[in-house]
Amino acid sequence: MSAELTAADAPAKRLSDYRPYPFTLETVRLDFTLDPDATEVRARLTFSPRQEAAALELDGEDLELVSVAVDGRALTPDDYELTKTGLTIPANVLPSQPFTLETVTRIAPSKNTALEGLYMSNGMYCTQCEAEGFRKITYYPDRPDVMARFHVTITGDQPVLLANGDLVESREGYAEWVDPWPKPAYLFALVAGDLRAHSGTFTTMSGRKVATNIWVRPGDEDRCDFALQALHRSMRWDEEAYGREYDLDIFNIVAVDDFNMGAMENKGLNIFNSKWVLASPETATDADYERIEGIIAHEYFHNWTGNRITCRDWFQLCLKEGLTVYRDQQFTGDMRGHATKRIDDVLSLRGRQFREDRGPLSHPPRPDHYREINNFYTATVYEKGAEIVGMLHRLLGAEGYRAALDLYFERHDGQACTIEDWLKVFEDSSGRDLSQFKRWYTDAGTPTLRVRDSFKDGTYTLEFEQETRPTPGQSEKLPRHIPIEVGLLSENGDEVLPSTVLEMTEAKQSFTFDGLATRPVPSILRDFSAPVRLERDVDTSELAFLLTHDRDPFNRWEAGRALAQKVLIGRVLGQETDASFSDAIGALLRDETADPAFRALCLNLPSEDSIAQALYDQGETPDPAAIYAAREGLARDLASAHKTLLAEIFTSTEATGPYSSDPEQAGPRALRLAVLRLLNRIDGGARAGALFASAENMTESLGALAALVQTGQDAAAMAEFRERWQGDRLVMDKWFLVQLANCPPETALERAGALTGDPLFTWKTPNRFRALMAGLSGNHAGFHRADGASYRFYADWLLKLDPVNPQVAARMSTAFETWTRYDEGRREKMRSELERIAAQPGLSRDLSEMTQRLLG
Repeated sequence: MSAELTAADAPAKRLSDYRPYPFTLETVRLDFTLDPDATEVRARLTFSPRQEAAALELDGEDLELVSVAVDGRALTPDDYELTKTGLTIPANVLPSQPFTLETVTRIAPSKNTALEGLYMSNGMYCTQCEAEGFRKITYYPDRPDVMARFHVTITGDQPVLLANGDLVESREGYAEWVDPWPKPAYLFALVAGDLRAHSGTFTTMSGRKVATNIWVRPGDEDRCDFALQALHRSMRWDEEAYGREYDLDIFNIVAVDDFNMGAMENKGLNIFNSKWVLASPETATDADYERIEGIIAHEYFHNWTGNRITCRDWFQLCLKEGLTVYRDQQFTGDMRGHATKRIDDVLSLRGRQFREDRGPLSHPPRPDHYREINNFYTATVYEKGAEIVGMLHRLLGAEGYRAALDLYFERHDGQACTIEDWLKVFEDSSGRDLSQFKRWYTDAGTPTLRVRDSFKDGTYTLEFEQETRPTPGQSEKLPRHIPIEVGLLSENGDEVLPSTVLEMTEAKQSFTFDGLATRPVPSILRDFSAPVRLERDVDTSELAFLLTHDRDPFNRWEAGRALAQKVLIGRVLGQETDASFSDAIGALLRDETADPAFRALCLNLPSEDSIAQALYDQGETPDPAAIYAAREGLARDLASAHKTLLAEIFTSTEATGPYSSDPEQAGPRALRLAVLRLLNRIDGGARAGALFASAENMTESLGALAALVQTGQDAAAMAEFRERWQGDRLVMDKWFLVQLANCPPETALERAGALTGDPLFTWKTPNRFRALMAGLSGNHAGFHRADGASYRFYADWLLKLDPVNPQVAARMSTAFETWTRYDEGRREKMRSELERIAAQPGLSRDLSEMTQRLLG
């Protein structure tokens, strides 16, 4: 489709309409002559017909067609049909046997602000082809089930010329690359520019030497070592955990400033957003280091789960993304601790995917239709997709899961596959019927799991009921196959039943446990064994007991979070609350045996957005200002009640020696900053100011700055931070984000407005735009001002960005996805802004579809 078409103009693509491509693409030869305004692309494609009398349909957008020939015969315009969306050569023009198509096209990378296809970033040529960007490079069957071997030459005046595969020839101004493995066009990559390599060598499990390189702009060489070591750890882990060995002689990663995504797994040439490569203690936080390590691993793991085995069509996107997210979660757990990693993952799932499931953007992990595929790179595809893989792992056990994955790699290597192919290997390897389990892929919505219990004559009974509410396009919801991990505790905290997986397959189902001397305390949904909402009437004393005694770290944290939420909701509604949460936090603070990172997570109060959703789920209308006041009040009360103990922890967790991002140091730092966020409410920012002045790493510097912003005492520190770091684009992204995300809500909009006038607000750079707008929308009470001014400001900027970068504009529009849960005044104001966006002439199909879906 042409970019001029809106979502309303574009026909929906449906899974049921899938048909195999009528030609096999044997080989691809691409010759690039680079020029900012007129790059020439010569394509030589060798096709074999799969059926008689089929037209050759090729995708293409924003291309200048110079010439087209079949088997050396130049075609005239009468021989083909050329539209804004592609090139079609009728069957009667084509040979009935294998033939070669040659095209010459011109493109203008310097004018490509959408950052799809071939574009320029600060003088560097770069590609982004997933999902449908390759059609902006040359005419091609741009679909993932068309796989071919690529032979690429690059001619240009850049010092470094990179493409997929192995380098076969290189001289000044010329490079030739051959990728021996068939791949779809979305995995094509090309980078050319003035780059520097931080290099290493990795020896695979079979003894092959692989050259590894992190390519960056001059001046960034000293911030690459962590990324390189993370790559090597990922390569080794994938060999040990999954038996997967790397299959080329070279692996390149390139850091690019202007990038719509986090990173891209192009075969042998991963392209990364710079923020997820560059790291030093002075410029990156502990969270940055962990995220860099996880994203490096994710993109590397795609080499087998995404590249060697790809998806047949874009409806199967969660096949590669869900599996690879699950693999990177396992990796990070092994590197940094499974308990805290699991809590972090569930926080993200609930904050993004559960929110998605509750609103107008709800869709199955495998949707059955879409208009713009870029709008389906969602938390449902990624995070929920990973949860589904995790459930399969839990149901089959470690050995059964490994056997299924071994069969998957053996059976489907080199293929473009479907969810059915994926589930079939689990059925064949285990002998289990997974037809009901498949509903996790095909049904939208988050199941609610209601629980009641009883105890009589030594028998304890758990009664479960599952229900999934109707979602857009899906009204009837059948029961799903839910693994529920359960443990039972005695009154002194001993486990009378260790963790056991119950398999629920009915709408209502009971499980009994016999031979118990006394009524146990249940620990239900341990390790968050399924992505469901658990509803059970639990009093505060039981939650406090679980926070103190549960052996499962996730449920221990979950109990504390439920306690905090009870208190916060009670305060918002003006109800009396008891001291059970404060007492439990005091006990946790005194528990020096607990992991510091875990204690830090327990000290972090539920977000304002999650409190708003909890109120809405209870039938209440959330008041953002009241929620903010309740959360601030609870933080102050906790700080006052435990100020001595908190102060002792703040002092005792001060790091000594050189900085390390390893968990042994990162955990205590996380606890120290969690403590600071509480003490900050009662000391007027004194500790935060002192820490900002003395901090020698970005983790503490930024943490202290955020605390100062909360108190409104940040002016001098903010100016100092800007003066020091204004030349570092990644650090300045943090500067824009931190002040809006943490400032008092009454100042958020005015602050955002002032920041858009800052010369450093380069709004066409995705990272900078996201930093400012995410900071504003993440300031819950500030974004949801009663007068609607923040909504209008936000919508104005989406409309400004849309003609420049439709993908980013569409993805940022999800700030409005909860518009239906607020009071009538806020609802009307948000709906009005969405309608204003939708009515904008010339709106991109990306943002047009999103606003239509948001409006329902």
